[in-house]
Amino acid sequence: MIDRYHLRYFLSVVDTGNFSRGAAACNVSQPTLSVGIAKMEAALGRPLFHRTNRRVELTDAGVRLLGHARMIEAEFAAAEREVIGTVDGGTLRLGILSTTPRRWTEHLLHERRAFPTGDRIEIVEGTERDLRHRLARGRIDAAVTIVRDDDGDRGRPILIEGYSLALGTVHPLATRASIRVDELANDPMILRRHCELLAETSRFFTARGIRPFFPARTTGDDKALGYVRAGLGVTVMPDGFRDPGVVRIPLDGFDFTRTIGLVHAAHVDAQSASHRQIAAALAAAATDDR
Repeated sequence: MIDRYHLRYFLSVVDTGNFSRGAAACNVSQPTLSVGIAKMEAALGRPLFHRTNRRVELTDAGVRLLGHARMIEAEFAAAEREVIGTVDGGTLRLGILSTTPRRWTEHLLHERRAFPTGDRIEIVEGTERDLRHRLARGRIDAAVTIVRDDDGDRGRPILIEGYSLALGTVHPLATRASIRVDELANDPMILRRHCELLAETSRFFTARGIRPFFPARTTGDDKALGYVRAGLGVTVMPDGFRDPGVVRIPLDGFDFTRTIGLVHAAHVDAQSASHRQIAAALAAAATDDR
């Protein structure tokens, strides 16, 4: 017999990428989660994960189960909200990706004031992984986040943006049209710990023989911009970030992009008036100064 907690353990491992983080997300010990997964596999008669030292991967049986597990968990969450009133029916719970500019959220909320739906908005900030976790469990209704190919009809792309260097206006390279990575060999770099491209950025620099000194590590982009503005170092961040004391310059060969949009939870109607208005407000916010 498969219980709900089995499905939650399974989804947590999928969403976090390994058993230890999955256990932490479920507030249980790793042995407890492992036993739960083992019971689930025994009940199904199939292994659900290929276990390696670095990361777990779904087996064919796990892939087949994943969509059903997400749907069942979303239905459980919807039933809880309906029966015990954990969420006010007039409240739209909106996740906001922590690596999006603050002014987008401000503009989005300002635009919403003119809309007639009457829904209240509860803002939930988080990383992409955290927001995905909440969406899958019906803890938020939609999220302003990175839209992935497998989001299908639940994802509404709004804009595609690249990544570039952020330098203080007095930096010697601040007037350049573009910058080669070797020109940054002696530049300190501000480390944005929460960046979804942190690993790729690190590999990009180290593959070219650049191992910068990190004078500051932060999970806040406003702080990162402040450090850059003060001349403490340079950093790489999404193009949408702007600051009067910071210039944005392309880094040669760093061609990564991300698609920002609205991703809906399985329990909501993506075509509802509220969600259409949120998408329109986000589009206006994200393109206001582009």
